[in-house]
Amino acid sequence: MSGVAEQEFFVDGLTEDILTELSRFHELIVISRNTSMKYKGQTVDVRKIARDLKVNYVLEGSVRRAGNRIRISAQLLDAEADRHVWAERYDRELADIFDLQDEMTRAIVAVLPGRVEASTRERAARKATENMAAYECVVTAKLLHHRSQREDNARAQELIARAIELDPRYAHAHAWRACILGQAVSSKWSADPKATFTEIESELALALTLDDNESDVHRVAAALAMLRNDFDKMMYHQQRALSLNPNDDLIVVQQGELLTWLGQGEPAIEWIQKAMRLNPFHPERFWAHLCRAYFVARRYTEAIEAIQHINAKNEQTLALLAACHLGAGNQSDAAACVREVLARVPGFSINAQVLPFLYYKNQSDLAHYREALIAAGFQE
Repeated sequence: MSGVAEQEFFVDGLTEDILTELSRFHELIVISRNTSMKYKGQTVDVRKIARDLKVNYVLEGSVRRAGNRIRISAQLLDAEADRHVWAERYDRELADIFDLQDEMTRAIVAVLPGRVEASTRERAARKATENMAAYECVVTAKLLHHRSQREDNARAQELIARAIELDPRYAHAHAWRACILGQAVSSKWSADPKATFTEIESELALALTLDDNESDVHRVAAALAMLRNDFDKMMYHQQRALSLNPNDDLIVVQQGELLTWLGQGEPAIEWIQKAMRLNPFHPERFWAHLCRAYFVARRYTEAIEAIQHINAKNEQTLALLAACHLGAGNQSDAAACVREVLARVPGFSINAQVLPFLYYKNQSDLAHYREALIAAGFQE
């Protein structure tokens, strides 16, 4: 409400931080930032939001910033009864922002049913920065990262590096630098992926040293361990991430993804569906994870239904669809997928274009997929 466009990143980042603090409570289901942001700046019917998202409570508010002062108005609404449960206005110095986030979180959670004891909750032993400029660099970098565009990723790298320069001991910044660099590698935006992987490992090691209670550190560490086929380390970090933030849709969907690679298709499906519940406006890649989990569980028809939600199917996705069709007995549909892949990439082969992106622990799961691809018509 300040009327300054440049402050939008700050407000969005503050909103994300409040959501993150609320989502640490295991007893609550907190809809993700991606979905919440869809309603930003809109005049909407609270009851309709509650019906759309299948939630009981809605938190809404506004932020006004002037110089080093900040005013936050917030209200918690019982959506079904359409009544206020709690409301408060905060006028503080900007330097008190972290204490303010904690105070808001405690107040909100304390009034929710069955969570009165939360009013005595102590903040997790996470070390927030005292440097406001570093904090603003981080929240802006995270929001740019969420856009998943090459130019935004490059700018996010610059901002996160600046945050670390301002506060070298800011664990959350180091964790997010690893995440942003990981996005650059996975999206093929890195000029030297091998060197970037080394940077990611270095950032994660430092972040873990600075703060072992940072969920994003463990989330990225689990993903990196997966790429290294270190399944024990992968699940250690994943379980730590879940224990620290059980309502982060990225952590929850990753649990399903990792269980899929471990050959546990049925529980993987449940985790991925939970992530979709937490974030109804989730990225399309959630459907790809669900499709693969169904494939591992030998539920081919449902796998085909899941993958149809992906609008822009790349060659790997089409190969997976071909395997699903083969499993469901749709030989002609499988062959059509193969023809489309080969039209895009002449010489497409399983060993060159598929195997480098697979992380199955069990040889039986790898053989299941490979045999389906060969039967569909792909060359090894």
